[in-house]
Amino acid sequence: MATPNPSTRPESPPNDHVIDLREIHKNYRMGSETIHALNGVNCTIDVNEYMAIMGPSGSGKSTLMNIIGCLDRPSAGEYWLAGENVSKLNDKALARVRNRMIGFVFQTFNLLTKSNALQNVETPLLYSGIGRRERRNRALEALDRVGLGDRTFHKPSELSGGQRQRVAVARALVNDPAILLADEPTGNLDSHTAEDVFGLLIEFVRESGLAAVIATHNLELASKMDWVVRLE
Repeated sequence: MATPNPSTRPESPPNDHVIDLREIHKNYRMGSETIHALNGVNCTIDVNEYMAIMGPSGSGKSTLMNIIGCLDRPSAGEYWLAGENVSKLNDKALARVRNRMIGFVFQTFNLLTKSNALQNVETPLLYSGIGRRERRNRALEALDRVGLGDRTFHKPSELSGGQRQRVAVARALVNDPAILLADEPTGNLDSHTAEDVFGLLIEFVRESGLAAVIATHNLELASKMDWVVRLE
C-alpha cells in the first residue's frame, strides 16, 4: 500500500485514518546480535477497511500484530490509533487503549474454560467498569448477533470449534472497539466453518464501521480483503 513520505506528513493524522503506522521499526537483542523484526513499516487503514497480513514464519507478522494491538511498542517510528499517538504510552495507558479500542480474536479462541459463554463475553465490559445489568444485556445481545442466544450458559467444552470462535467474536465486539484484530481466526476450523466465521467477521466490520486487521496464511481469505501486506 502506498503511503506518503513520513517527513511530509502533518503532525497529527487525518481523522479518517483509524490506523496510521509511520516508519515502524522493532529490534530485539539476542546476545551480541540485533534482530530487526520490523524495518520501516508504513501503512494506513481507514474505517470499514480490511487488511490482511501475510508472510512466512519469522517475517514479523506477530511482531506487527502485537504493535497494532498495543501489546508492544515500536523501537522507532510512530503508531497513531484513531488520532492518538500510542507508540510512547506506558504499559498502564496501553492497557486502557487495548480495552477501549481493540477487539481481539485468536486462533485458539482464548476463552475462559470454567466460565460460560455469557461470562466470557462479559469479560471486557467488566474491565471497563460497566455495571452488572448493562454488562449482561450487552453480552446477551452480542451472543444473539452471532447466533448463540441458545448457548448462553454453555461452557467452551460444551461448544463446537465454530461456536467457540463465535463466542470469541462476540467478546471482541461487545465493547464497540475501533479495531478488530484477528490472528489466524479460522486456523483451527474446517473449511466450511472457517468460511462461516469469516463471513460473520466481515458482516460485523461493515455494520460497526470498524477497521479490521487479520493475520492469515489463507490465500482465499486474504483475497477478500481490501489490502494485503506481505512481510519478508
